[in-house]
Amino acid sequence: MTGQPRAWQRMLSGRRLDLLDPSPLDVEIVDIAHGLARVARWNGQTAGPHVFSVAQHALLVEAIGGAFEPAITATGRLELLLHDAPEYVIGDIISPFKAAIGHSYKSVENRLLAAIRLRFGLTPAPTAAMQRLIKRADRLSAYLEATQLAGFAEGEAVRIFGRPDRLDTSLDALLEPWPTAEAQGAFLARFDALAEARQAAIAS
Repeated sequence: MTGQPRAWQRMLSGRRLDLLDPSPLDVEIVDIAHGLARVARWNGQTAGPHVFSVAQHALLVEAIGGAFEPAITATGRLELLLHDAPEYVIGDIISPFKAAIGHSYKSVENRLLAAIRLRFGLTPAPTAAMQRLIKRADRLSAYLEATQLAGFAEGEAVRIFGRPDRLDTSLDALLEPWPTAEAQGAFLARFDALAEARQAAIAS
């Protein structure tokens, strides 16, 4: 084998996504939904007969973010839903491994996220306010997943993820790990609903 190592991945849609120079034209939501539904949070170390997938985590974060900010637009909710979308290509790198390897993966992740966001009509990067909301919702999601699925004691989770914000909204249904096909279908359906709501808002 000669030349540069292959840096693209072939998707089931037929697209070839270059990880080093990703094009929005090679991003398809069906590939994202398929991939995220098959990537396990917590390296699969969660209770239950099914993994807790990144697709389901994305739905949980979107629900939490919407509960924190009830007036958020469909565009904002879409940003929440897609916050971990690059993981359909690079997987879910757990925090202990991130600490071990440093931030070398970040440039790849950021380029992928920018391409994904552009593909769906978003700015290349979220605003500072949106970044704060995503982080806040992601932190509560991690705390809930840690204590309800990944075997963390409450005190240990508080030390690692911070004391959780309280919500009146019930999240129990989103914390019950789903079969792969269900997670994939739910993620895709939610994306479609938000995309339709965005178009309706633009049209009005």
